[in-house]
Amino acid sequence: MDWVDEIRSIDVLANADTPGDAKEARKNGANGIGLCRSEHMFFQPDRISQVRQLILGDVAQEEAALKELLVFQRSDYEDIFKEMDGYPVTIRLLDPPLHEFLPSLEDEEILSSLAEQLGLNMEELVEKVKAFAEVNPMLGLRGCRLGITRPSIIEMQSRAIIEAAMNAIEAGVDAKVDIMVPLVGKVEEFQNQAALIRTTAAKVFEERGTSCDFKVGTMIEIPRAALTAHKIAEEADFFSFGSNDLTQMTFGYSRDDVGTFVPAYLGKSILLDDPFVTLDTEGVGELIKMTVAKGRAVKPSLKIGVCGEHGGDPRSVKFFKNDAGLTYVSCSPFRVPIARLAGAQASVEN
Repeated sequence: MDWVDEIRSIDVLANADTPGDAKEARKNGANGIGLCRSEHMFFQPDRISQVRQLILGDVAQEEAALKELLVFQRSDYEDIFKEMDGYPVTIRLLDPPLHEFLPSLEDEEILSSLAEQLGLNMEELVEKVKAFAEVNPMLGLRGCRLGITRPSIIEMQSRAIIEAAMNAIEAGVDAKVDIMVPLVGKVEEFQNQAALIRTTAAKVFEERGTSCDFKVGTMIEIPRAALTAHKIAEEADFFSFGSNDLTQMTFGYSRDDVGTFVPAYLGKSILLDDPFVTLDTEGVGELIKMTVAKGRAVKPSLKIGVCGEHGGDPRSVKFFKNDAGLTYVSCSPFRVPIARLAGAQASVEN
């Protein structure tokens, strides 16, 4: 693999959500973390009750939950920075719709415990949970829309990231911080969230009497973001393609339901590949190339990567390297060696 790394010119990062994932990624030769999904930390049993209190509680309960979650997130990020000493860590702010964290209305034991925690009766709690239901949640209140409407969550996450980086740096770690805003479709959305992140960081720097470097970038996963990449590039420090969502929104295919028709499409040669496994270079790939061209017309050295599942697919890696000119791919820690090899093969072919 040393020969592979000498030949390839595209970096291979890993999608890693925990310190254990980060350790595995380093062991497999990753050059950093291209996607740390902060919400995965919220699902842990010792934290989910605080997340539910944050979502459903009154103002005082929300503030108390945020303080507890700040401690958890800061500790997690600090450990990840230590594992990735000297390599970039890209942390995506909260992305999924809030209802994903709430209990099922059929789970009476959890509902009863939560009602007691919040000082509500069961009927009041059920109504609150129902209020978070959405007809099409993947296109609803999630990503930066959530951050804009519930800014306290982003303030907490930003503070946790910056404080964790400063703690790691004080311990002698070379922490490289990339904060990523999800699901941006308009530059104004990014401006709103970037301003909140930078204001929060400035508060931490004032409190600590010192500072650290960090970057604020965005995922490109909505076609409108690709079409207006030149505007977003004026504000963002980096781009990362969320190729799963970008594929979903470009095709109009629900990723969760493609099993009902994609096998037939493959059998009839309507599709030559499952587009969620191997990138559709003809359509989604054209959006990616256009985004790169528009972004680098504004900032020639703009760092641009991909963090969807395609980042570990050898044929897709070759497209990202030779046709799109990406800086890096990011994939599951266990697919890192495959991506490293594919990157080297792409360099040889080029």
